[in-house]
Amino acid sequence: MAITLTENAAKQIQTQLAKRGKGVGLRVGVKKVGCSGFAYTFDYADDVGPQDQLFEAHNSKLVVDADSLSFLDGASLDFVKEGLKQAFKFNNPNVDGTCGCGESFSLKEKA
Repeated sequence: MAITLTENAAKQIQTQLAKRGKGVGLRVGVKKVGCSGFAYTFDYADDVGPQDQLFEAHNSKLVVDADSLSFLDGASLDFVKEGLKQAFKFNNPNVDGTCGCGESFSLKEKA
């Protein structure tokens, strides 16, 4: 299982943690919600639990809980700026489609 970070995402994680003054990295996950079924979650990670998986790149850390890992396997996390909007964005090969607003997604059927 692997999740990668772009350099832009890593820099943004470092910036946010520096502003906050504490934390080991960015915690990401997947929860059931929305029109299409699932949505990404983002939070600060103050620790790495026994059920968490840690990914590191460009001097930044990404913490993923065991339940979300299979949904994110093979994904890449980027930080993008589109006009006035800026956000973390996953390029996830497991996603089959997204809802009209882009906030939720559905997953490909497992073979």
